[in-house]
Amino acid sequence: MNEHRRQILDMLASGKITAVEAERLLSALESAPRDAAGDAKPSPRYLHVVVDKNGDGDARGKKVDIRVPLQLLRAGVRLANVLPGDARERVNEALHRKGVAFDLGNLKPENVDALIEQLNDVSFDIDNARGHATVKLYCE
Repeated sequence: MNEHRRQILDMLASGKITAVEAERLLSALESAPRDAAGDAKPSPRYLHVVVDKNGDGDARGKKVDIRVPLQLLRAGVRLANVLPGDARERVNEALHRKGVAFDLGNLKPENVDALIEQLNDVSFDIDNARGHATVKLYCE
């Protein structure tokens, strides 16, 4: 039995919490994400984007190394959902002209959370006439 579960049961046994409160706490504990050791993992707070121009990990080749607060990303999704229809269409048209096949109307907060969950460590290799680069995305 893990430490948190034992603490909840001890609080119930000593009368510090009711059975209903203990049930809620145990349910929340079971639904919390876990790491390999079984401890609850904290929710990620940042989307980290690193672009390595040479793709070799050398610090001199890094061109981009930024952390974007996930709250900003979530706020942007909510903002996109309140855009007037004509403004959303203009943004979609501009994205399509740039070769980005994306529709802002399909962007939902629950989709962002699912995407964040999947971004454990994603890496893209890009080769073009100007050379090679590696783009890494991960949440922390």
